[in-house]
Amino acid sequence: MSERVEETVIRPAGDGAPGSGPGAPAQPPSAPVRPGLPVDTAPRPRSPRRARLRLTRIDPWSVMKTAFLLSIAFAVVTVVSVAMVWQVLGAAGVWDSINSTIQESIGGDDVAGFQIEDYVGTSRVLGFTMLVAAIDVVLITAAATLIAFLYNMSAALLGGVEITLAEDN
Repeated sequence: MSERVEETVIRPAGDGAPGSGPGAPAQPPSAPVRPGLPVDTAPRPRSPRRARLRLTRIDPWSVMKTAFLLSIAFAVVTVVSVAMVWQVLGAAGVWDSINSTIQESIGGDDVAGFQIEDYVGTSRVLGFTMLVAAIDVVLITAAATLIAFLYNMSAALLGGVEITLAEDN
């Protein structure tokens, strides 16, 4: 019993010209070659793709939610920073210095019991700061939502903002 082995060679589709097989050297592009100039056979880097887009509508509901969360964060930062500044001023002795300066400059029995903390104490300042922060939350949220509605109306008339995006290499 003899065993018969057949080899099948599969060649890529080509024009049948010699040198067009898989191991053939790369041919330079069919650009005219000038004598004395080197032929650049290195592959050129691909330029980044660009897309021109137009922003024609902004969802007011998403703007309102985002503005609300950002304004809450801003309010928290405001209250915490005012509390920290007030504590630093108290630890530095600013309030005692103000009290002694007023008592020395005005003098008399009327100002002997004067305390600046009764007028601009920590609780009053933080209460006022919280009130302003709450009003800011409402105003910033309403203003951002109104701006989104106004942008949508102007984009309907004028076409929106054109943006060109490009990918990194």
